[in-house]
Amino acid sequence: MESELSKIVEQYEKGHISRRELIASLAGAVAIAATASTAGAANTGASTFKAEGLHHIALSVSDVARSRDFYVEHLGLKVSSEWLPNNCFLDCGPNFVALFRSSTPGMHHYSYAIPDYDQRTAAEKLRAVDIEPTLQENRIYFDDPDGLVVQLSQAR
Repeated sequence: MESELSKIVEQYEKGHISRRELIASLAGAVAIAATASTAGAANTGASTFKAEGLHHIALSVSDVARSRDFYVEHLGLKVSSEWLPNNCFLDCGPNFVALFRSSTPGMHHYSYAIPDYDQRTAAEKLRAVDIEPTLQENRIYFDDPDGLVVQLSQAR
């Protein structure tokens, strides 16, 4: 964990990421570590899911076009699709960043890549451990202990 945090800070110090991205990255790393340590302490058996990595992060932004331009210009992300003024999807390597218009900027949700993802099976597994998911189309969402919204997605 400490080495991951050091890498994030180093990226900031070298000017590769902004202060806002530094804070978001540190918060995400801490949230992931906290979720993992809480799950490990509470569950002596196998974990409910085995995430292969982050699938995407979705941000709530006040101006989608302005945020799109920022990420394209400063991070080299590429627009994969957009429906302005409401949302935009930006490719980021094997992952993507989703921008959703909102009067309250912040993290909308983040998604883990799960091998063999199936919404019905995932919902059953979550309910079996007393987590009530929200289902939308083929997507599944649930809150972590601090109310951060987690989504599960098919691993790419």
